[in-house]
Amino acid sequence: MECKQEKNMTFCNCSYPGCSRKGVCCECLQYHLKSRQLPACCFPDDVEKTYDRSFSAFARAWGL
Repeated sequence: MECKQEKNMTFCNCSYPGCSRKGVCCECLQYHLKSRQLPACCFPDDVEKTYDRSFSAFARAWGL
């Protein structure tokens, strides 16, 4: 399967400088789930910029 990194970059809102996984969704998802987190694309931009990618931050952001 070919990575569609260029296309993925159109919606990747990761603001972490130097992130090597930007636009490489499969690597990003694996990395964050292994750390019991969610990737940036699961959060609104203002919440993503806090770098709190926890499940509880996700629930707060979406009012769950």
